[in-house]
Amino acid sequence: MDPLTSLLAACVTFVGSHFAMSHPLRPAIVGALGEKGFQAVYSLVSLAEFVWIYFAFKAVAPSIPLWPGFDDVSWALASALTLVAMVLLAGSFVGNPALPAPGAAEAAAKEPRGVFRVTRHPMMWAIGLWALGHLIAAPTARTLVVASAIGFLALVGAHLQDRKKEALMDEAWAGWEARTSYWPKLGKLFSVGWLWWLIGTALWLAFTYAHIHPSGWAAGVWRWVL
Repeated sequence: MDPLTSLLAACVTFVGSHFAMSHPLRPAIVGALGEKGFQAVYSLVSLAEFVWIYFAFKAVAPSIPLWPGFDDVSWALASALTLVAMVLLAGSFVGNPALPAPGAAEAAAKEPRGVFRVTRHPMMWAIGLWALGHLIAAPTARTLVVASAIGFLALVGAHLQDRKKEALMDEAWAGWEARTSYWPKLGKLFSVGWLWWLIGTALWLAFTYAHIHPSGWAAGVWRWVL
């Protein structure tokens, strides 16, 4: 199989299996294996597909960019997007009623704080912004396939998560939806709290530095200081 075709097949499988296991197949798998069994199967399938994507991506030779990229302006814009993504990601683990943890209804009853002032799906939008940043900075065919697949999974998955939570949590989620936004309110970014900006910036510096070794490309501020 052609490497790019293999990469496309891996990404389609990754997205399709996530949607299938998270929605139509979930009740049957949980009924057969229990919640912990479902999580184990979900994790193993995801890991296997991610490994497939990784090796298929590496097998595709870097190509001529499909549109302008790899320049300072593109990388500066992508760096800004990924910094915002890290802030949203950092704050998404605290007080998030979408996470499969006890107390979801109580969390949904509270006034939105931190990154939830921006969007009720900060983790999903963090992934979506990461994908957009990669499309801007490195617009090759292989990046287009992987980033588009991951961004689609995150943002369409967030919409489907709303539908699932409406059915599971009823009025609790309906109230949370009424007080929050699916689409990011970018004007609220600087009201999320200095702690999430501090943690997000630290994550951004760490991940962009770690980007150098597997890819050979310095990302974020490291592009200009190393």
